[in-house]
Amino acid sequence: MLKKIIDGILAGIMITIGGCVFLSCYESNKVVGAIMFSVALLCICMRGYSLFTGKVGFIPENHTKEAFSVLLLGLLGNAIGTIGGGFAAKYALPSIGAVADTICTAKLEQAWGQTLIRAILCGILMYLAVAIYRENKSISGIFFCVPVFILSGFEHSIANMFYFAASSIVSLRAFGYLWLVIFGNAIGGILMPALSMIGKEKKNG
Repeated sequence: MLKKIIDGILAGIMITIGGCVFLSCYESNKVVGAIMFSVALLCICMRGYSLFTGKVGFIPENHTKEAFSVLLLGLLGNAIGTIGGGFAAKYALPSIGAVADTICTAKLEQAWGQTLIRAILCGILMYLAVAIYRENKSISGIFFCVPVFILSGFEHSIANMFYFAASSIVSLRAFGYLWLVIFGNAIGGILMPALSMIGKEKKNG
């Protein structure tokens, strides 16, 4: 159990680092920041850390009790790593706190439906990035899918945990928003493989 949480914390730390570089580049060159954020998922995949958005899409293929345990304990670790990292980053790099505040304030002004759809689309891209890495031994999915979801304005639950911690925005609305994004990421991550499995069953039938 402890290892599963620690693997989640390590993934959260990597997302913190990716979030820091994105916030640092946000006002000068958002495209560069989005590309550099990819280093987070690249290191997570290569080191085998546990990122909720990278694992939830594989639940349709492997929905054992162990898989759910890894997923949920990893999510807990992700929260610890990103929230702790967000507060630490704001202390060490005060300038990113103001940027995070602007970003998070805008996120909370979105309609719930908009947030959910953006989260679903992000979940799809995250699943594809990790699936391409696993199945094709290629990092191309990471370096395309991550910048695409960021520049499109899609919602990533774990990255948002970091942004909200760095912004110091704490409210019931923020809490509900984060859970909505987690839910949306899960739907998006599961959607592609679930539809593929249904298609295979229909073809075989």
